[in-house]
Amino acid sequence: MTTVLFLCTGNAARSVMAGVALGERRPDLRVETAGTLTVDGMPISWRTRAALSAHALPFPRHKSKQATRTHLDGADLIIALAPEHVEWVRRQYPHVAERTATLGFLAEHLSPSEAALHERLGVLDLARRPLEPWEEVVDPGGGEVEAFVEAARHVVELVDKLAGKL
Repeated sequence: MTTVLFLCTGNAARSVMAGVALGERRPDLRVETAGTLTVDGMPISWRTRAALSAHALPFPRHKSKQATRTHLDGADLIIALAPEHVEWVRRQYPHVAERTATLGFLAEHLSPSEAALHERLGVLDLARRPLEPWEEVVDPGGGEVEAFVEAARHVVELVDKLAGKL
């Protein structure tokens, strides 16, 4: 079974939204989430719940967790919600950089062919490609509920583009 790991900063909003959305669309995948700078064990906030609800997504049983080498080594694909998360992986765990990219980049550039996922990722040269500001899903943290709903809308749109390519 293919394992997909979503990364955001606190593992409380964006990665959770993406994980739920992909899990709903692709139950054949193993979907995990983690953060690059978390307070471990925190549940999702009421604003994240409201955003999930606004997009007809279920609430996960979730406690935030810091991404570790074990998470990253076990993932076939690491999907970041912002370029800074890809940079974090490149600095901390360069050996998995070739299978790490932003959700926005993958939604636009991953080939939907029948070739194996690792082959399609290899063509993209992910460990060395420049990162662009447009790839970010804006962090709603600290914002009002509308910012969370908008972040969820963006995440769902990108997951919908990507799901069939995985």
